[in-house]
Amino acid sequence: MGTDRLVAVLLLLQRREHVTAAEVARELEVSERTARRDLDALAMAGVPVYSVQGRGGGWRLVGGARTDLSGLTASEARALFLVAGQASAATPAVKAALRKLVQALPEPFRVQAEAAASSLVVDPQRWGNGRVEPRRPPLLDALQDAVIRGLQVRLGYVDGKGAETVRTVHALGLVAKGPWWYLVTNTEAGLRTFRVDRVSSADVTGDPVDRPADFDLAESWREIADEVDRRRTPLEVRAVCVPHEMSRLRMSLGDRLEVGGSTPDDRVEVVIRGYNEFALAGELAGMVDWLEITGPRSVLDQLASIGRTLVARYG
Repeated sequence: MGTDRLVAVLLLLQRREHVTAAEVARELEVSERTARRDLDALAMAGVPVYSVQGRGGGWRLVGGARTDLSGLTASEARALFLVAGQASAATPAVKAALRKLVQALPEPFRVQAEAAASSLVVDPQRWGNGRVEPRRPPLLDALQDAVIRGLQVRLGYVDGKGAETVRTVHALGLVAKGPWWYLVTNTEAGLRTFRVDRVSSADVTGDPVDRPADFDLAESWREIADEVDRRRTPLEVRAVCVPHEMSRLRMSLGDRLEVGGSTPDDRVEVVIRGYNEFALAGELAGMVDWLEITGPRSVLDQLASIGRTLVARYG
């Protein structure tokens, strides 16, 4: 039996003080037989639970269950759901366990645990090819706390050119992308992102955030990242690739590759994004044995130029 399920049963008992095997089974999506076995296992392990027979019977915790038997403080419960919440890279099994646990958490843990579970997105695909060691920004914890508590922040920020500004933002969520952290906010100009390592000050105002009714952090981040990618790599190249080299192409290009349908000769249509035709042609020149570039013309011309230079020098 899973330890996560036993903890969920224990927290369920704490919150409700009295449960039946049928209620446990329904809450944790198991059979009544499994629920009774879990309750017996808790009793045999020395947890102070006992069964009440007859009409209105069920299971109770000795002493009314007013002690936090989970051993979790509010901040610990929040941290658990922040690290392994629905928006993170946790496995499906962990997410399922946490969905059950959150229903069993006592107040006031539950509200902050639910907020933590949806406050973070992990995007493992980094921008660029540089090898930057991940470092935890000094003000990340303060911003994390503001996001979970749903409070506005007076933010000091230094942009890429060194100019510093101060503004009040509505902190909506945090994103870990490669080695960098980003704060997603609602501002007078709409959704904006700030790189957390460039935040110079973060003073919580105490005023609640204005959170759009349909806001979803993961979906909003996908739109933001797509827009950034389009600005960083404005050129799109069309090509067709032999199927057995697709994994190699994905490894080389990452999120700059979009895969389309199949061609009549069983190759795969792709779109590849790059900064300009010179850089992209140079990158793709070594793949032409198995990747056929079909457009635009400027990239084809640049590839031909590279080919003539190679033949003249090495042919």
